Amino acid sequence: MIKNMMSLKPTILFFDSGIGGFSVYKEVKHLLPDCQYLYCFDNVGFPYSEKSEEVIIERTLAICQKIDRQYPLDLIVIACNTASTVVLPTLRSHFAIPIVGTVPAIKPAAEISVSKHIGLLATKGTIKRQYVSELIEHYATDCRVEKLGSTVLAEIAEQKLRGASVDLLAVNAELKIWRELADLDTVILGCTHFPLIKDEIQICLPQVKYFIDPGKAIALRVKKLLDIHTTVRPISETQNLIFCTRSFQYEATFRQALSLWGFTELRLLEHDER
Repeated sequence: MIKNMMSLKPTILFFDSGIGGFSVYKEVKHLLPDCQYLYCFDNVGFPYSEKSEEVIIERTLAICQKIDRQYPLDLIVIACNTASTVVLPTLRSHFAIPIVGTVPAIKPAAEISVSKHIGLLATKGTIKRQYVSELIEHYATDCRVEKLGSTVLAEIAEQKLRGASVDLLAVNAELKIWRELADLDTVILGCTHFPLIKDEIQICLPQVKYFIDPGKAIALRVKKLLDIHTTVRPISETQNLIFCTRSFQYEATFRQALSLWGFTELRLLEHDER
């Protein structure tokens, strides 16, 4: 008997401490519109840049396992640079499905920069990771690399997607140290939240010609992996669900915004608040 291939829709989970992973999700959904999409933001743990590596690993693994038990997954995207620098080996040891991480796009930034003066704009947790230092050593030895870690910008992006207006003065205050770097021509958006406020960042850094984020590259990677790992679980009805680990302010506004992103329901995923 020939299976109805139209019913075989891969289930993909996007995981982040916040809603910055939407910047990656939208690129994957654009390339693969017919998958089932689940998104979980661990707002109990937000921001991960302020958490220890042990806590990030414990929370990420436990939450992904809990969702997988309820909705068997075909692929997980860790749509958080900070988490990706520490959790991928643990997740890959516990899951047989592909795990895709998000890391700062050092190599393409170094290749595109004309002045060879580039900036890595990320969270405080990301810029201090050894993994990031190794990326710079491997791919940007011919560049001068500035590193700037900001929790404030992630919080601003978080609030923007929940319906709040962006405080451009606050964005400018975070970036003022780079404003006088006249030959800084390329900035890596090393936190998935930052593409959500790219326009505001660009206003504050008018000398920068190129803003690099890995969204499109991740989408291509997801497609390639799904082509290799065939989906075997049929889905009778596709529901794109989003989970949070704690109810939050602006919930009514946020629920309305979710429909524009293709999600049908927001659910509370109970998890230990440590």
